[in-house]
Amino acid sequence: MLVSLYDCFWNDRYWFPKEYSWADLEDSDGAIYPHPKDLLAVIPLTFVLIIVRYIIERAVGLPLSRLMGVQDGHRIKASHNPILESFFQTQSQNPKESQLSHLATQCSLSLREVQRWFRRRRKQKRPLLSKKFSEACWKFIVYFSSFFGGLFIVYNEPWFWKSELCWNGFPKQALKPAIYWWYLLEFGVYLSMMITLSFDVKRKDFKQQIIHHFSAIILIYFSYCANYIRIGTLVMLSHDVSDVFLEAGKMTSYAQWKNSSTIIFVIFTVIFLISRLILLPYKILYTTYYSSMENHKPFFGYYFSNGLLMILQALNVFWSLLILHMFYRLVIADKMPDDVRSDTEEQSTSDEQSETGQKKSWSPERSQTLATFPSPGVSGGLLSTKKRHQSVPAT
Repeated sequence: MLVSLYDCFWNDRYWFPKEYSWADLEDSDGAIYPHPKDLLAVIPLTFVLIIVRYIIERAVGLPLSRLMGVQDGHRIKASHNPILESFFQTQSQNPKESQLSHLATQCSLSLREVQRWFRRRRKQKRPLLSKKFSEACWKFIVYFSSFFGGLFIVYNEPWFWKSELCWNGFPKQALKPAIYWWYLLEFGVYLSMMITLSFDVKRKDFKQQIIHHFSAIILIYFSYCANYIRIGTLVMLSHDVSDVFLEAGKMTSYAQWKNSSTIIFVIFTVIFLISRLILLPYKILYTTYYSSMENHKPFFGYYFSNGLLMILQALNVFWSLLILHMFYRLVIADKMPDDVRSDTEEQSTSDEQSETGQKKSWSPERSQTLATFPSPGVSGGLLSTKKRHQSVPAT
């Protein structure tokens, strides 16, 4: 049964137009092509990235947060109380008035003392601004490196300037080693983000982040295996460019650099709307719907990849509405856009700023964004894959 499922999963008809099969993507005449086994290298890479993130957040993020003036604020630790702690952990972190009164009676405390205990306990649980800053610093480095590194790799490719050319000769398109390593890095980044998501600062769009990361991982894998790599690189660039400014804006916001954060937010808004709502659908996704099938009939992979891209674009529209709401309230109405910030960040920032006497600044709230879209033989190991992509040029 497992053999049947394996054969069914790697059936040519699911991955390629009917004129092609896996045999057509075997390396030949000095040209290399993507193979599913190439992505095995992402397993160790993902754990390396998690370790690198841990080091950078502490060796770069924390010192930089102090240098930029990020203040965590003074937090008074809640006193030890087993009854209140049990209620906090198992029932509610923000109990109702009737529950507070009942707890006060149980603990022989006044209502005000119980309220104070829960307020202090909630503050203990919330992430410090320095932690948020360090997380944003890591993501800024990742997106900055990915965008400008990827731009350098594909800048001279004809299909970078004319996306219709992404489908010339599809799917038998040779793979350049530099693009392989960029793809692998992007894949590892999103896998590592998926693993650490539950430990990161919680956002109001946490569920959307899960959907986004899951879709991104599937699309990256599928696009590599089915050789949608050219169009995949354009999708990666269109998403990473705005994320550079998103994370930079978060850092300046946490540091209370109000003028800088406002300027960056305006730049971020413009770039996000242009890259996600104009360039992506009209210059990139349009070709995946129409140009990709000019010489082929639709097949399963066509519907599958475009379906996931539609999910990602729906998330882009969702985030665009939040960003436009923020832009209106911050830039036009000159109000703090509390209602579109994440629940966790809104509360913790408010508490910390009330302790330190700082004024609020904007805090761009959107999840990390995708990078792309979208076996037989998973044998051969990582060494042969590494050598193959280090040494053999594409033609």
